[in-house]
Parts: sequence; structure tokens; C-alpha cells
Amino acid sequence: MTIYTQAESNTRKTWLLMTGFLFFIIALGWLFGYLLDSQSILILAVIFSVLMSIGSYWYSDKIVLAMTRARPIEKKDNPELYRLIENLCITAGLPLPKIYIIEQSQPNAFATGRDKNHAVVAVTRGLLEKLERKELEGVIAHELSHIGNKDMLLQTVVVVLVGVVAVLSNFFLRASFWGGGRRRGSSGSSGAILMLIGIIAAILAPIAAALIQLAISRKREFLADASGSLLTRYPEGLASALEKISQNPEPLKIASNATAHLFIVNPFKQKTRFTNLLSTHPPIEERIKALRGMAV
Repeated sequence: MTIYTQAESNTRKTWLLMTGFLFFIIALGWLFGYLLDSQSILILAVIFSVLMSIGSYWYSDKIVLAMTRARPIEKKDNPELYRLIENLCITAGLPLPKIYIIEQSQPNAFATGRDKNHAVVAVTRGLLEKLERKELEGVIAHELSHIGNKDMLLQTVVVVLVGVVAVLSNFFLRASFWGGGRRRGSSGSSGAILMLIGIIAAILAPIAAALIQLAISRKREFLADASGSLLTRYPEGLASALEKISQNPEPLKIASNATAHLFIVNPFKQKTRFTNLLSTHPPIEERIKALRGMAV
């Protein structure tokens, strides 16, 4: 598989997952509306979730930077890093993002911001100290690819959709507990079975939504790997960087479950099959294999 087909494949799979997600929400909203005899539930849940997510979309970069204790730097603070990012931005056709440093020894990096004109690239001190130039270039190209691929926007949309599912499920469970809806007793045992199905769906739906969110996030990581390799024309640089970062034993003390998905490598370094399933990142071995299997 070439870099081009890798990127195209992951883009298709991402949008297939998004389409499936939308159908999933519509079906869930219809089911809950039918059982509670109120088809306005879906509309109200979507509006509420969107309003709750707007603040996250506009201020997510400031929140994340505060949580990770990242500090901005200027060109005079690290001219070599600035030149590297400037050159990659010119190649990618992107405006120069704001650059931040995180004073942590674990090598890692992330990009955030609502669009390419309000983007941020943050790198840890360990990344600058432990990687060679070609490896650092691969990591930065990966993060710029997230910006160019509009992954921050996509992730915000996914957060909205997951929020819709959570609101729908919570509302249905509360309404069912308090005896809401006319379907419960409308047709005897069949009505009770339908309500039971609805309650089971309400419990499982948020779990399914979270798994879809994780799947989309993993596809975007593969896509950013491929796009970053296109940018540098040197997949081995990123592959080698991923190896070094994943093998580094030092903890990332500022990492949390809320920010882990942003980093190029999961800062918690999950290794088991179960934790890989629940991780926002694909297994490092798969990413490295895909990079080294790419023909430039």
C-alpha cells in the first residue's frame, strides 16, 4: 500500500464511520421518541449538545494548553525548531502555528486549535532533546497534518455526536424510571418488552458511541502518519521517532484522560489488547509497520 492509498483508505473509513454514527443517532432518537411518545427528543438533544460543545470548540486550545502547562516560545528561544516548522508549513501550504514547549522529559507532541489560522503545535522538552532532526521533522509533519486535515474540527463534531447519544440515553433512562411515555402500557407484554429493549439500548448506546469515537480517532492517527510522510518524503523519520517515543519509560506527568488523545503517542503507553481497544491511538507496532511499508 502506498502513502496515497493509505491516506485515501483512512479518509474513506473515517467518513463511513461518521455516516454510520449519524444513522446510529437517528435510529436511537427515533426509538427513544417512539417509546416515550415524543419525537421532539432528538431535536432537543442535538440542540443542547451543540450548544454545550460550542464553548469547547472555541476555547479548547486555551484549556488544553493550561492543562498541559505549555508555555509559548518565540523564534529567538529556539530558532532551529522555528525554521524546521516554518519550512514544513511552506511545503504544506499552512500558516505558521503558535509554538509551545512543555517542560517534560517524556518525548511527545500534540496539535490543537479550531482551524489552521488558530492552530498550536506543542512539543515536550524531551522530544527536542531525544530525537534527531529527521525524527523531529517527522513528528512535526504529523502534527501539521492534523491541522491540514482539519482533525480538530472533526473531533469537535464527534464530541457533539457522542454528547447527543449521552443526553438521549440519560433522558430516556430518567423518563423511564419516572414512568414517562405512553408506550409502556399501550400493548401489554409487547409494550413492556419494547421498554426493556429501550432501556438496554440506553445503557449500551454511550459505550457504542465511545467506541466509534475511538475508531475515528485511530483512523485520523493513521491518516496523519501518511500525510506527514508525504510532507517530508521520508517515512522512516516518523517511524524511528515513534519507536523512540514508545520505548521511553519516563512518565508524562501532565497527561490526563482528557488530553491523552491529542498526543502523537498515547502518554499512558497501553500495551494489552483490552487497553488497545479502548485507546485513542492505534498500536505503535501497526503504525510503524504501515510507515515502513509505504513506498515514496
